[in-house]
Amino acid sequence: MNEAHLHLAINHFPIILPIVGLILLIAGGVLKSSILKRTAYMFYILAALLTGAAYSSGEAAEHFIEDLPGVEEKYMELHEEAAETFSWIMYVLGGFSLVGIWAHLKRKTFGRWISYLTIILTITALYYAKQTGTTGGEIMHAEIRSGSSTHIMENENYEAN
Repeated sequence: MNEAHLHLAINHFPIILPIVGLILLIAGGVLKSSILKRTAYMFYILAALLTGAAYSSGEAAEHFIEDLPGVEEKYMELHEEAAETFSWIMYVLGGFSLVGIWAHLKRKTFGRWISYLTIILTITALYYAKQTGTTGGEIMHAEIRSGSSTHIMENENYEAN
């Protein structure tokens, strides 16, 4: 497994785990289940840890693919910027989750507000997750770049039948 493969293997977890956490946290609120809420917080903490792993593996992946045909620096830079923003949001989400677990274990009255704020933060994180995932895909996949169908048609002598 090379550096790029490792990055690809890790980077989906920080996107998928918050979705699972959001479902569990909402279900925990609806069902008034502290166990579901704590489980959601654990998913967020795991996602934050794996975000760090994905972010740190990105640098090695960049060096591995930067000289491959079709790879443009501007797409790697866009992805790196999106990943940095997403990473910080995920670290904050992980921190909120630690507070959320503590608040629910100690039955603090503000635990409900931590849950609400965590839901809002999760939705924000998922927006940036989408941006990060899309910009990452654009590095190697010209077909998903903005305006790429026009670019492909003009530059590769595409003939429509």
